[in-house]
Amino acid sequence: MKKIGVHSLLILFCFLRSFAQEGTLDFDGQVAAFTGYLPQRPSSFMAGARYIPQLNIIRSLDSTTKIDGEFSVNLYGTATIRTGQTTAWNADLNPYRIWLRYARPRFELRGGLQKIDFGSATALRPLQWFNQIDPRDPLQITNGVYGLLGRYYFLNNANIWAWGLYGNHERRGLDVAAGNPRRPEFGSRFQLPVPKGELAFSWHRRHANPSGLTTPSQSDVPEDRFGIDGKWDLGIGLWIEAVYTHLHLPAEPIANQVLATIGADYTFGLGNGLNAVMEHLVFTLDKKAFAFDHPGQFTAAILAYPLSINDQLTAIQYYNWEAAKFSFFMNYQHQFPRITGYLMAFYIPPGLTAIQQTDWITPFSGPGLRVMLVYNH
Repeated sequence: MKKIGVHSLLILFCFLRSFAQEGTLDFDGQVAAFTGYLPQRPSSFMAGARYIPQLNIIRSLDSTTKIDGEFSVNLYGTATIRTGQTTAWNADLNPYRIWLRYARPRFELRGGLQKIDFGSATALRPLQWFNQIDPRDPLQITNGVYGLLGRYYFLNNANIWAWGLYGNHERRGLDVAAGNPRRPEFGSRFQLPVPKGELAFSWHRRHANPSGLTTPSQSDVPEDRFGIDGKWDLGIGLWIEAVYTHLHLPAEPIANQVLATIGADYTFGLGNGLNAVMEHLVFTLDKKAFAFDHPGQFTAAILAYPLSINDQLTAIQYYNWEAAKFSFFMNYQHQFPRITGYLMAFYIPPGLTAIQQTDWITPFSGPGLRVMLVYNH
């Protein structure tokens, strides 16, 4: 659990008390309870719960300007029971979102622990630089990053982003190496409208920590990322997303990374409407830029079908071309009067390395089931 100083809590309490006199405070939250079963030997049974209480604040400065914010924590616990072994318990409490935002009609500035997300891809995401969202997670839970983000929106729907981050070390998305929390990160993004769609260019600079990945081992190496993504409506949805990452380590096999995704989606007029998404990712990690000496490929397919106003069925499949293996996930969702229920089934082949790892999907291989109930208040 990350420690929050007493002084910080007192300052936050005084601020919220003062804010409440002239602004609006709203409290809500999300409770999720789940259980899962993995029949591989030894078989495993898992149960857990998560609670994210959230306080939202809004204060209008004038008719067009406001200050708002979000304060939430992530409280969770799990128990894993394996046949013939001792039960493994895990529980933690972490900050989830702690940010304030100054907003005007075409400008906003947001600082604190926040979620930053952009890009065009759905499942295979080269531009997933600042979060750990898993497309298989119905709740889209992800850790935030500490930083300052500014955005300006032009009258022609173009927009520009600029950010500075500090204190972040976790691997996110398709990162090869972790970050250095004692070094600042900064970057920008420019997005503009084009015929039938939009196009964007992104850049990010950080100091990576590739300890154990280089010879000799190093923990503070400059890294630059350059990204391009675009999305068009051409009767079908079509998008591209590509990133080149240069780690400033000459002659190292992880010095240059290329990730490129192309994707499309279409809703077929079958029954209530069958939405299909297909994405293909090509990647390489080389000593020389764009050498493609060690290429790899992944394909992802997503099918979503609304059975009724309260029922949804979703299937996600990944294919690793190098290993010639599939992984599969299916989710049935039902909306009860006050609770949402999920019944999930998945299969991960033994020895298959996932394109992305999060704490949501099980780290074990083989088939499995999970049931989850979610209540929002």
